[in-house]
Amino acid sequence: MKQNMRYFLLMAIASLMSETALAQTPKYKELHEVKRKETIFGIARENGLTIEELIKANPEMNTPGYELKRGDFIKIPFPSNPQQQTTSTTAPQEIQIPAKTNAVTASKKTDMRQRAIRVGIMLPLHNDNGDGKRMVEYYRGVLMACDSLKAMGVSTDIQAWNVAEDADISQVLKDPNAANRDLIIGPLYSKQVKALGDFAMAHDIRVLIPFSINSQEIYNNYNLFVAHQNGNQLNEAYVQRFYERFKDCHPVLIDCNDSTSTKGSFTAALRRKLEQNGIAYSITNLKSGEDAFRKAFVMNQRNVVILNTSRSAELNVAFAKLNGMITSTPGMLVSMFGYTEWLMYTRSNLDNYYKFDVYIPSTYYMDPLSPRSERIKLKYRWNFHQDMQSYHQRFAVQGFDHAFFMIRGLHMYGSHFTGAAGMVGYTAIQTPLHFERIGNGGLQNRSVLFVHYTNDNKVETINF
Repeated sequence: MKQNMRYFLLMAIASLMSETALAQTPKYKELHEVKRKETIFGIARENGLTIEELIKANPEMNTPGYELKRGDFIKIPFPSNPQQQTTSTTAPQEIQIPAKTNAVTASKKTDMRQRAIRVGIMLPLHNDNGDGKRMVEYYRGVLMACDSLKAMGVSTDIQAWNVAEDADISQVLKDPNAANRDLIIGPLYSKQVKALGDFAMAHDIRVLIPFSINSQEIYNNYNLFVAHQNGNQLNEAYVQRFYERFKDCHPVLIDCNDSTSTKGSFTAALRRKLEQNGIAYSITNLKSGEDAFRKAFVMNQRNVVILNTSRSAELNVAFAKLNGMITSTPGMLVSMFGYTEWLMYTRSNLDNYYKFDVYIPSTYYMDPLSPRSERIKLKYRWNFHQDMQSYHQRFAVQGFDHAFFMIRGLHMYGSHFTGAAGMVGYTAIQTPLHFERIGNGGLQNRSVLFVHYTNDNKVETINF
């Protein structure tokens, strides 16, 4: 009798649970047990979710210092857009790289504005040396951009190839998946540009060359987007922007006695520009005595100091001399115009940067205090269980900016996308882009900026 009662009780409970389950719509698709090396980013992709959707279902992920651990159980919600599913593959050198983020069924001729944007990555994706490690980080930024774009309704199909320095890229291009790309990001090495450029022209593929190269292809190949300018181009841009900003000031050039300096080309170009426009300037020496040093400066204009080296040691000596001079000469106005390398010295020189109204020319800058910067660093940590490498130029953020700009542009304009200023409407986190056509050749990024440390202890970014 007791056994029968127990049986009927269990059946009643089971029936009640079944009816309750049928009466309710499940909030979550499943509970997922975390496996070794799995990341938030990877789990989201495998289930057709954005990172935001996964975190919303698991609020504990927003806890500071949260780490995904093997054996944890997390909720997998139903995707808000069930059409966007993902698959994954393994790239060379056993680095796990999520691949196709949308199934592609249309032909290459289909307007890319109406389908997934097909992106190829041809960079050294390995852990053998610094190049590979930096490019893996860059590629992770590309994947994060695709995830953010997915939340905006932009689908992507990603295919990655490990193209190391000694790789024959012509062999990589034999892969049938290479020919149907809309955009290829790469290569890293100049010697691989010609083969990839010819391939891109033959198949009408846009190519973004993300780092500095030495190749004439940009002048001949209509399909190339080159994200970096060479040294001469940057000098020309910085000199022009210096003139526009400081034409009413008094420039003071300081010889720092650095025989290894590579900044002579900039200071020579600057002097020519000043002389052509009738702007008087002074020259002094870092080893000059106090009186001789002070004579190079004026009281009736703001003085703008330019060193002919970017080294930290000479910069420190210059700060010491300038501090002594303004202490003994109240009312003298002094600003400084530096070099991109000075961004590396910010932590140890911040007070002097503020005091001397320092301007640093660059092609990139990420405000360490901005919410967007903090958010992308936190997402990177969530996704990949480690922090970005501590370069002053964050490669993952550069990958994010590049990919977001290019993919969104292709989604908006298709084959008519040129990357011109204002075309995409994207404010870069670190690396701004706006492209200009070089004759009948490719497009080159012409964006430069000044990082300005103001006297009232603020940092502003002046974009050109």
